[in-house]
Amino acid sequence: MVEGFRAENTAAAARVWAVGALVRAIADTLQARFNPAAVRGEISGFARAASGHCYFSLKDAQGQIRCAMFRRAAQGLDFSPVEGDLVEVQGRLDVYGPRGDLQFIVESLRRAGQGALFEQFLRLKAQLEAEGCFDPARKRPLPPLPTSIGVVTSLGAAALRDVATALARRVPHLPVTLFPASVQGVQAPGELCAALDAAFAQHRATGAPAVLLLVRGGGSLEDLWAFNDPAVVRTLTRAPMPVVCGVGHETDFTLCDFAADLRAPTPTAAAELCAPARADLLATLDWLDERLQRAAHDGLDLRAQQLDRLGARLGRPSGRLTQGQRQLQALQASLGHAVQLGLERRRLGLQRLAERLPPSVTRHLQGSRQRLDHAGQSLALLDPALVLQRGYAWLTDEAGHAITQVAQAQPGQAVRAVLADGELGLKVERLTARH
Repeated sequence: MVEGFRAENTAAAARVWAVGALVRAIADTLQARFNPAAVRGEISGFARAASGHCYFSLKDAQGQIRCAMFRRAAQGLDFSPVEGDLVEVQGRLDVYGPRGDLQFIVESLRRAGQGALFEQFLRLKAQLEAEGCFDPARKRPLPPLPTSIGVVTSLGAAALRDVATALARRVPHLPVTLFPASVQGVQAPGELCAALDAAFAQHRATGAPAVLLLVRGGGSLEDLWAFNDPAVVRTLTRAPMPVVCGVGHETDFTLCDFAADLRAPTPTAAAELCAPARADLLATLDWLDERLQRAAHDGLDLRAQQLDRLGARLGRPSGRLTQGQRQLQALQASLGHAVQLGLERRRLGLQRLAERLPPSVTRHLQGSRQRLDHAGQSLALLDPALVLQRGYAWLTDEAGHAITQVAQAQPGQAVRAVLADGELGLKVERLTARH
């Protein structure tokens, strides 16, 4: 009796909540006690709605929590989350009132354990992009039929086996040169730079390899970090031949992918991009050979038809010969008549010229004689002796240069005066210029 009474008393003392009020009270308690919060876990059931909002769960071995990431925050994602990704989210705990579900409102999401490294990746990408390492203008097309191929990767890498298998299947006739280097670890960037430089030097010296493959299998961001090293990227931009970068899986990206002339999703794809299948090339050759033979046969048939038509037009040789003789006789008669007519015209022309020649010659001689007399009279009028006979004199210095101005003489200078009947030697007493 006593125990029953106490239970009834306790129940009577408990507060009765309205459902909505209790949910709001729980939400307020969560807000005051936990928010803002950061959670680390694996993504499960990730879905992006048509509205742009994202819904998923975060879980670990001990539990899980529903998450909602609204469109405004989802637009800032720099990767596509997939099932099993280990991530870190920041946001706030809340209670979804209509169902009373506890949920985490995500404000930001990034890969767990790779956040700082990924931020470093973005900083390096911006720096190298500013240097022009990713400039599309420096990208070169791959040769359609390379004569040799180079491969930079590790000797023990699975990527090397994949590339070798693909090249042996598609282009077994091409020489392949391996430039070994570590693809992971502290020593990897230096060895990759050395291997690239060796490939560049061999190409400059011999022209081979005509195209270079930089390959490595998949891995985490840390595993692939050697291909984000600035020294490796800058070395890659100095390549004298086209470079195909096939590092990681299709979803993996490294800075070498942006610097290479072409990015391949996998090492095998890199080999296939630069090595057209031998079977395809042989099929193309067969098709071209068939077209060539068909064109040759068609050309021979056309020439045969033309020959037949020309033979029909030619007819019997004797008939053509008789026709040619008649044409020759007609031409010969026409030629004789034309020669006689031409000679008669030339004879009449010469006769008319002979009749016109004597009067023309007489008139020409008379005109020439009159012009000669007129010129002689004009020349006599210009004779300096006539001027001297009128009392003028011609002054020269001792060298025979004419003196026409006062400024050409000096006091005491000896000058010569030429008169009509002789010369006088004079001496300048004074100079008087007329202004």
